[in-house]
Amino acid sequence: MCEGLVESLWRNRTFPLPALEDAEGDRLPAGMEVIDAHVHLFPPRVYEAIWRWFEAHAWPIRYRLYAEETIQFLLERGVQRIVGLHYSHVPDMARTLNRYAAELAAAHPQVWALGTVLPGEPEAEAIVREALGPLGLRGIKLHCHVQKVTADDPRLDPIYRLCAEAGRPVVIHSGREPASEAYGFEARRLLSVHAMRRVLERHPRLKVVVPHLGADEIEAYADLLGEFEGLWLDTTMMLADYFPQRPAAELLQRWGHRMLYGSDFPNLPYAWDRELKRLNSLPLETATRSALLAGNARKLFG
Repeated sequence: MCEGLVESLWRNRTFPLPALEDAEGDRLPAGMEVIDAHVHLFPPRVYEAIWRWFEAHAWPIRYRLYAEETIQFLLERGVQRIVGLHYSHVPDMARTLNRYAAELAAAHPQVWALGTVLPGEPEAEAIVREALGPLGLRGIKLHCHVQKVTADDPRLDPIYRLCAEAGRPVVIHSGREPASEAYGFEARRLLSVHAMRRVLERHPRLKVVVPHLGADEIEAYADLLGEFEGLWLDTTMMLADYFPQRPAAELLQRWGHRMLYGSDFPNLPYAWDRELKRLNSLPLETATRSALLAGNARKLFG
């Protein structure tokens, strides 16, 4: 599929976007250390519901792999560790997902799993305490689009406070894109980098990871890195030349010590190693590349 068509459809808000028929590698180059800080691990029925939604409203899923298969696929290709993420969209779902993630992490030492919670649901604080305490999960994953909240929604403050107290990060999809109407949430109107600024001002001890480099507000989110030590960005899907937003190599070099590589695997419309190939081709210093690919994730989640 022509990559120019993807950009044209994206700019005109035409979903779903097409898949790319790019070649994939067998494994990572020898000696390349990679921790994938953005891998989705769900129970089978949840995966299947997500895939149906993506096929209809986002892009085709190239890798329809369940959790055990996803872990095996990446490890066999040389990825050393995986940060496993999931999110809940209805009350009483988070506990089931968190226990599932904890079981996966117990069975696979290479997986650092995070928990989730639905903001405002009954016992939300207890769910977070259980996730970070007895279940041993490495942080909390939130998704503004799916959970229909802004990053500075007051219902999130107790969650942020508990994570800050535990020294565990929050990974929150707070960027506006992809702003599909199918979410039933006006992401482009309601979400912005300014909400994240308010979060960081209210919770100065909090560690926050914003995926996709903040998507269409990359420069603005990068500016926040200079003001707030607790903010990190992950590169998920923004180095693939799939969306029109492309971070400059100079920005990655400047802030690579505060960025993490992530893939969004298995929910991809292109080859699993597409972004890694592009990242390897960028003129980055060795220390910057190493931090971005693995060191920063180890510092946050290890």
